[in-house]
Amino acid sequence: MGHRRNEMLVTYLRPQLPRVTVLALLLVVSIALQLLNPQILKQFLDSATTNGTNQMLMSTAGLFLAVAVIQQLVSVATTYLSENVGWTATNAIRADLLLHCLRLDQSFHKSRTPGELIERIDGDVTALANFFSQLVIQVVGNMLLLTGVLVILWSIDWRIGLLLTGLAGVVLLTLSWLQAVALPLWNVARQRSAELYGFLEERLAATEDIRSSRAERYTMLRLATRLGDHLRAQRQAMLTGRLTWATPDVLFTTGTAAAYLLAAQLYGGGGFTLGTIYIVFFYVGLLYRPLTQISRQAEEFQKASAGITRVQELFGLRSAVDTTGQARLPEGALPVTFDNVCFGYETDGEPVVKHLAFRLEAGRVLGVLGRTGSGKTTLTRLLFRLYDPQVGAILLGDTDIRDVPLGDLRQRVAIVTQDVQLFQATLRDNLTFFDPHIPDARILEVLDDLGLGPWYRTLAQGLDTLLASGGSGLSAGEAQLLAFTRIFLRDPGLVILDEASSRLDPATEQLIERAVEKLLVNRTGIIIAHRLNTVHRADNILILEDGTVVEHGDRRQLQSDDHSRFSGLLRSGWEGKLL
Repeated sequence: MGHRRNEMLVTYLRPQLPRVTVLALLLVVSIALQLLNPQILKQFLDSATTNGTNQMLMSTAGLFLAVAVIQQLVSVATTYLSENVGWTATNAIRADLLLHCLRLDQSFHKSRTPGELIERIDGDVTALANFFSQLVIQVVGNMLLLTGVLVILWSIDWRIGLLLTGLAGVVLLTLSWLQAVALPLWNVARQRSAELYGFLEERLAATEDIRSSRAERYTMLRLATRLGDHLRAQRQAMLTGRLTWATPDVLFTTGTAAAYLLAAQLYGGGGFTLGTIYIVFFYVGLLYRPLTQISRQAEEFQKASAGITRVQELFGLRSAVDTTGQARLPEGALPVTFDNVCFGYETDGEPVVKHLAFRLEAGRVLGVLGRTGSGKTTLTRLLFRLYDPQVGAILLGDTDIRDVPLGDLRQRVAIVTQDVQLFQATLRDNLTFFDPHIPDARILEVLDDLGLGPWYRTLAQGLDTLLASGGSGLSAGEAQLLAFTRIFLRDPGLVILDEASSRLDPATEQLIERAVEKLLVNRTGIIIAHRLNTVHRADNILILEDGTVVEHGDRRQLQSDDHSRFSGLLRSGWEGKLL
């Protein structure tokens, strides 16, 4: 655990080395001033009791005030700089975690809800903000202050120094033990928090279904169970953490009483002046402050340790999809080959596709038919390398896609589905996926080409128009055409259409059909069909059943063959056969 903390500190504080250096210097100055001021007070008291001059007393008082003001200014600067360092470091961790999660394969995202990942990326990292700012500063600073106070107390009298050094040692050992006990409890508490956020995200996203099914009561009962688990985990962790607050108070009260009695005896015996007695009391009180702050920070340290453990666990996950390939795909339309491909989402479960083998020549269009669960969607996921097959190979342009960098592969393969994901960003950013290198003239050319020119000219802010998340305010047809615009701007060699026009009105569907015709020119196409009339433009037909190919061939030949399944489906006209 200590190695993980040190590694994180070095990784995310190194880029801020100048600020961290200034912060360390301010910390040293702050500690020195805290240790200096009692000595000035001692000088003032001793001068006052030994008939010191008014000028000397006024000078000492002025010096005390000046040091106090400087100390406050240094404290403000230290707090500001430490917060800046802490949030800069944690924002960098958030960015790295998000990028890491985006690069993990689909099996990772399938096993975790978006709400859980939000809590892991934001909630766990937020717990580290104090670790990178106030936690490190206060723990390190208070340890230095504690050391400085003990050194001064030893210099005043070895008996007082020995007594309070023993007290500080007992407190710190007790805090260390409590931290080891509390850390697993905070891990559990953070996990329960992530599960709760995952539950809330899922249910809020399914509000329409819950209300239409009258499942509110069931949802609330499940929420009560989740909240109960979260409460019990948090309560157990916090109660253990609160022991770190109470322990120093009990120990310190006992030790301080003994130190005061010893100092009183020394004063009565004439060994101490009034000023010496005062600074002993002052330093004993000053000793209490770092010990109590360390004890209170110990609870934050426990939370931070749990957060670091979970963050490191997330960073430690590796994608099952190897991304080290360096091959390049050829330009233009891409031929597609499935060579004896077998794949299952669970390695020890039933395969979803079994010995899938076919070839689609460059520039041709394949219509894929099959019932729900036959493997149609899985086929597209394998082409995008969201998963890798357990057996066999998939080739584009006679190159195994596992040998192609993921960025290059997904640049050359594009998909349009019924559900179009739009972001809360400008129209330009939604169409270019935030690529600033695509000129506006090219975007406008594609919009006009797809029949979106009249719609675009109604937008007062043009390409700078802000779209709502999810495409609120756009019709389904407009959203689909925007998805086609994205593909035209990328110019892929393989296009996959997953029933992109199945939920549109006839007029909008005609616009989509014209867009599809243009999109498939000089490109290879795969149409995942849920209705027979959507494969009229296909050159080849592939029918899947239970993950295997039951029919594959030229569409016209299959259509004219009275014994083919495709011909039988056309004759029956029953769309339900494909559902």
